[in-house]
Amino acid sequence: MRRVSGIGTLAFLLLPQQLVLIDPPAPVSLQPAPVLAAAPPALTVLRGHVSRNGTLEKAIGDVLTPRGVYDLVRAARPIYDLARLSVGHAFDVTVGAEGLMAFSYVIDELRTLQVRRNGDGLEAQLHTRSYETRTENAAGLITSSLFGAVDEAGEEPQLALDLAQIFEWDVDFNTELQKGDSFRVVVEKMYLDGRFTRYGTILSAELVRGERAIRAVRFCGSGRPEYYTPEGVPLRKTFLRSPLKFSRISSRFSRARFHPILKRFRPHLGVDYAARAGTPVRAAADGVVTEAGWRGGYGKVVRLRHARGLQTLYGHLSRIQVKRGQRVEQGELIGNVGTTGLSTAPHLDYRTLRDGVYVNPLTIQPPPPEPLSASLRPAFEEVRSRALALLDAVGMPGEEPARLTAD
Repeated sequence: MRRVSGIGTLAFLLLPQQLVLIDPPAPVSLQPAPVLAAAPPALTVLRGHVSRNGTLEKAIGDVLTPRGVYDLVRAARPIYDLARLSVGHAFDVTVGAEGLMAFSYVIDELRTLQVRRNGDGLEAQLHTRSYETRTENAAGLITSSLFGAVDEAGEEPQLALDLAQIFEWDVDFNTELQKGDSFRVVVEKMYLDGRFTRYGTILSAELVRGERAIRAVRFCGSGRPEYYTPEGVPLRKTFLRSPLKFSRISSRFSRARFHPILKRFRPHLGVDYAARAGTPVRAAADGVVTEAGWRGGYGKVVRLRHARGLQTLYGHLSRIQVKRGQRVEQGELIGNVGTTGLSTAPHLDYRTLRDGVYVNPLTIQPPPPEPLSASLRPAFEEVRSRALALLDAVGMPGEEPARLTAD
């Protein structure tokens, strides 16, 4: 063995026990751009909610390059188009050294899109869950409004809207409810993970106004579900009682009303509904738009022609949503409340004409609806018996309601 002495010996002893030989660097070759904007040391998890005007690239572009986002969109497309993101919906993305590892997006309460890495590719799946439907009941005594009564009964405002939609042909909720009126309702409630989520179908309902009780039974006989009286007469009529769902009357039909701007008495051949600017205005009945534009003191106005010589006029609108010659259905949006023309505050000037003569919208009697046909009576009577039995099991306001069990 050759001996190493002197300075050479000391240098040898200071070397590490193992030597690692590093080859010269290989020539550089061009490769496709990596999926990651910057390779994370382990996993990067990003969670958030879709912002207004948000896109997928804006949401996750901090962890994935445009190519990575493109691969995600392509993998998800057979199940869901990620270009259709909804504001406020939750998402999360997990990125590793290989790129995208997992992505999820809550489409709605029942559907969640999930994309996961599977080998060298991405695999998308749609995870769904179902509501638990419970038939429950509620009752309330009206002291100020239907909304207040529903709230005091421990229910959500949506139930008041649903009830008003059922009875809106018989009751003007802006003017006709009185203290001491009441409601009862049998409704399906939807639950997720034991938590109430929303209302389903109202099976039957009752609204008591003074000495008059109006009962509604849901029945699907000739296409779409409708609500009927126990006698089989549709609650839906040719005219709505009011073109606004909830408001208050600020001025009634009069042959001599003092005009707040002109400062003189003149006829007011309509009904003024005070409401916030922008409140939706609905067509009172099926018809055709005969006027949609500016008309002097009425401001922006819409006029509709209906069957049997009837017309309706909607004045002082802030916005017109229809065009002349357009055919509209009852309840369809035709404009928004405003204060255009000779107006001191936002309101709707609503007028009705019969054979060209103005009549009081609050007293007009629309033609009666056609009752159920004889062929549908047996099926309706079976549904009616079950629905009214459930309704009669509901305690009156102030009583403890019975617990319902649907068949």
